[in-house]
Amino acid sequence: MFEYFPRNYPWNLGVVATLNSGGLIDEVDRACRPIKEAALQGEDGATADFLGAWTRLTDQLVAQAEEAEKAGHIRTAGQLYARATNYLAQAERLQSTANPDRLDCYRRVLELQQKAFDLRDPNISRVEVPYEGTTLPAYFSAAPGEGPRPVMIMFNGLDSTKEHMYAAGHAQELAARGISCLMVDCPGSGEALRLQGLTARIDSEVWATACVDYLVGRDDVDPARIGLVGWSLGGYYAPRAAAFEKRLALVVAWGANHNWGAVQRRRLEREGERPVPHYWEHVLWVWGHEDLDEFIEFADQIHLDGVVEQITVPFLIAHGENDRQIPLEYAHRSYEQAVNSPRRELRVFTRGEGGAEHIGLDHLSHVSTFVADWVSDVLGK
Repeated sequence: MFEYFPRNYPWNLGVVATLNSGGLIDEVDRACRPIKEAALQGEDGATADFLGAWTRLTDQLVAQAEEAEKAGHIRTAGQLYARATNYLAQAERLQSTANPDRLDCYRRVLELQQKAFDLRDPNISRVEVPYEGTTLPAYFSAAPGEGPRPVMIMFNGLDSTKEHMYAAGHAQELAARGISCLMVDCPGSGEALRLQGLTARIDSEVWATACVDYLVGRDDVDPARIGLVGWSLGGYYAPRAAAFEKRLALVVAWGANHNWGAVQRRRLEREGERPVPHYWEHVLWVWGHEDLDEFIEFADQIHLDGVVEQITVPFLIAHGENDRQIPLEYAHRSYEQAVNSPRRELRVFTRGEGGAEHIGLDHLSHVSTFVADWVSDVLGK
């Protein structure tokens, strides 16, 4: 993996994710060069400096976008707004929950993302999925064509948002294959957490059912061809949901999070890498807990033993051989236990080909296109 900052995995992960989601190396370098020394303070020490540097880059691109829009250069403006959103969303992801600027920063992400949609990608629309008296914010990518189309629901992970999912380009890959995509801020993530206070829960099938209920009510969706993919912690959420929500036609674990609770105990011992700075603060926020010891006991329930056996649809597990967050052994465990899936497949991405890091962030398009092709093969038939 390209590592811009020495000995700072979470910051490097943010840089790589940005570059492989449409960021430009020159813009990223200009933002990161002034904070190289700050990065040596460790993953937690200077995240406000990271936000400041990337906000300045965002401001520059927004000013350019506004000038392009005034001149009638709509495509250029849309591209600039899209990159600005990508940069600011990645910087916001790394911040402490105690940062007083974080919420306003995320609200700005939402505004910039909508401007990018309006000018660059009108096939993306903001939707609200009814959920337990409120809604789950989501983006719907409509595949081209007439009549009902297949659709993939996309769940994010511990620290990603629907804006990161869009920037990754997976919805565009699906659309090119005639498949729509519903990118959802699940409870515990993105807008659902930040603006609505919806925290994560073990029984992910509850919000998967809400998403399926929403989709079957749309005229442009084929209710017999609704699939589900989840990356990172979504690699727990998605298989769990597919085990119990039987209207799903397939499921993909984009990163095999078979025993997330056990991973937390490893992280207490400083084994493996952490995806974000201020890690335990972030985890407690996501799950709505205050006491770490109590949370660790609770987290022991977050696993797929006895669950993946109940998956009865095609099941793809995609994992990197050098995933420094989630051990590769969990990918094999999910595969070995999914004995009732009629079409189970384990795809391990190697260092030699790329995609070997967590959810393939080191070569995101390589993993994304493989997943999209597999989904197309299954839903297309």
